[in-house]
Amino acid sequence: MEEKILQGLFLCSDQPNELLDELRPEWNDKVSLVIKEKFSLLNTQQTLFNVFPWKEELSTGIDHEKFCESFFIQPSLFLRLRPGRQKEVGKKLGNAGIAFDIIDDNCLALPNASKVDQVIELNREAVVQDYSSQRIADFFRRAKLKQADRVWDCCAASGGKSIMLHDLYPTIDLTVSDKRESIMINLEKRFKEAGIRKYKGFVADLANKNFEIHPRSHRDSKFEFIICDAPCSGSGTWSRTPEQLHYFEKKKIDEYASLQMKILSNVMPHLQPAGYLLYITCSVFKKENETIVQFIQQTGLRLAEMKLLKGYDKKADTMFAALFQKTL
Repeated sequence: MEEKILQGLFLCSDQPNELLDELRPEWNDKVSLVIKEKFSLLNTQQTLFNVFPWKEELSTGIDHEKFCESFFIQPSLFLRLRPGRQKEVGKKLGNAGIAFDIIDDNCLALPNASKVDQVIELNREAVVQDYSSQRIADFFRRAKLKQADRVWDCCAASGGKSIMLHDLYPTIDLTVSDKRESIMINLEKRFKEAGIRKYKGFVADLANKNFEIHPRSHRDSKFEFIICDAPCSGSGTWSRTPEQLHYFEKKKIDEYASLQMKILSNVMPHLQPAGYLLYITCSVFKKENETIVQFIQQTGLRLAEMKLLKGYDKKADTMFAALFQKTL
């Protein structure tokens, strides 16, 4: 076990450190090598490519080697700045001595351990939101929403994407739901901090076709835009939670794909004619991504745009998104 811990420290370090200098000085001198070269120095049967053994299951466009390398690099902490808060947040971080990189006008990247909650008002001034997740805003714009459109974030979790959508379209008629009541309580707290008051929320298991939208909207509970950030393997986020990678079983891919199809089958009837459905996962598996796209197309929805949001080369999560429009 001690040897494994030292190997892990060596593989995940990019700067010399005191522990390696004391116990493995010959490794400490080589921490700047690329991951593949580091593996060749270790007395182990493991290789870089053993780290993620399901190469054949990957979505098109993912570089298996670079994806494996990403598990040894600490991801960044990303902030999405709320409208009008850019200068204020930057000044507060600077005064606190917290280093950050400006990714774009609304996105900052910080070291993962940054104590931003002690410096800024989270959710009011900025939202902790991964870079790839922030790029979902491009799909919101593609849907050409009008300010009064009815929008349903049906697997809302803690509401990060709904807050982002609200910042773009502050007068939409927003409905949010999730299967877990505890998550909805957290969403309510975040919405309050973010200044979002006008919305409808309910708890429902969308895999059960007998669920009810509560409170029911007018026009038979139909929406112009539905966001389905579906439950998934989370494989695009495993560099943040390596224990998920370690304990994952391949059979889970099919289980998640089946769940996603059930949820979509029950949600899509609530889409207005000419309305848009946005399907999102934080998965790298083809069966949760491209295969689900084919399933949705078979229901008659037209694919408007599909994109793999690679984050493994940006110290960010990898996500998948596909936008569909219902025919008249």
